[in-house]
Amino acid sequence: MALEQIKMPQLGESVTEGTIEKWLVKPGDHVNKYDALAEVNTDKVTAEVPSSFTGVIKELIANEGDTLAVGEVVCTIETEGGSSEEVNEAAPEQPTAETVKPAELQKLDTPAPVQREKGAKARYSPAVLKLSQEHGIDLSLVNGTGNEGRITRKDLLKIIESGDIPVATPEISKEEKVHETVQTTSAPKSAPANIPVAVGDIEIPVTGVRKAIAANMLRSKHEAPHAWTMIEVDVTSLVNYRDSIKNEFKQKEGFNVTYFAFFVKAVAQALKEFPMMNSMWAGDKIVQKKDINISIAVATEDALFVPVIKNADEKTIKGIAREVNELASKVRSGKLKSEEMQGGTFTVNNTGSFGSVQSMGIINYPQAAILQVESIVKRPVIMDGGMIAARDMVNLCLSLDHRVLDGLVCGRFLARVKEILENISKENTSVY
Repeated sequence: MALEQIKMPQLGESVTEGTIEKWLVKPGDHVNKYDALAEVNTDKVTAEVPSSFTGVIKELIANEGDTLAVGEVVCTIETEGGSSEEVNEAAPEQPTAETVKPAELQKLDTPAPVQREKGAKARYSPAVLKLSQEHGIDLSLVNGTGNEGRITRKDLLKIIESGDIPVATPEISKEEKVHETVQTTSAPKSAPANIPVAVGDIEIPVTGVRKAIAANMLRSKHEAPHAWTMIEVDVTSLVNYRDSIKNEFKQKEGFNVTYFAFFVKAVAQALKEFPMMNSMWAGDKIVQKKDINISIAVATEDALFVPVIKNADEKTIKGIAREVNELASKVRSGKLKSEEMQGGTFTVNNTGSFGSVQSMGIINYPQAAILQVESIVKRPVIMDGGMIAARDMVNLCLSLDHRVLDGLVCGRFLARVKEILENISKENTSVY
């Protein structure tokens, strides 16, 4: 028998660590190659870790809730061929419950954080660096619980939840000491809310997916100065056209042609004409993306995912409707892949499906804008000549990153989307 290691895989572009949400196996279980071992959550997606070998689970190195860097060992598997004794000899002998006194058992259960030598150069993952910067945490004052004292995202989350943020004390020069008052600044502490729990209240644990959503939304609101604008669109012709073809389309294609597919197509066309809307802030520069990849928001009971329709400007309304249907099905069945959430350049959110008529979306970082498509509502409208008619109206609400975009380009972009939508009809629009 040989002892093999299963390591934390890289589950997406720029992903540096993952959290074990749930183990699907236990020591002693026999698994085949490619069987799912655990559910892992990252800041981008929840996925399953497959086995690289056929064998028997020997040890689960990580516990549920542990956050590990990509490449760290999560469990070991005994496989046929070779000798596991040779592997064990290479590692120092570990004490067991049989070789220690009862008073020492507690020390074996939870390893103490590794103290780093003062002045030693430490390496931090991008996720740890970003989280420390957002909350003003001095990493040199943090003792990590990861491999070789490495600071993990989980370590920082515990500190943030406690509200006891370690901040370096600034050194005061001799000149500064002569002043009666020395001004120092420190990062504000993020103390947890003191909410009393009464009888009948339900406490719901925060899942890894919900924590990732919270972190991404907080980052977007903190870094991107949000501005908001709205435009009203008369989609009466679009509604009449879609309603006239929906039954035949469903019978022929096997899926629905929704209003949302028309909106995504109109946005993709307008993005091609106003490429600045398809840009991202990159510190000392703005990156205008060539590909038009539309992120769409899909909600489950307890989470929100943003799969991507790649090259949406090149697709027909039918093609977009098919992708919307397939991606939504994958989200709700838990089969969405990490790569299907990568590369988005602009987000369109179908808030109207919940009956919303006006909303202010949070930008899907690092994109520069998000468009909320609200509910289509029949309202009386004053037409040319003073006549009043019942029309199908919809609000399009745009949240924008004011570092990248200004009102002029956003106004023109929305006006173009409005023009495209109001000219959709059976006579001049094809879904194929």
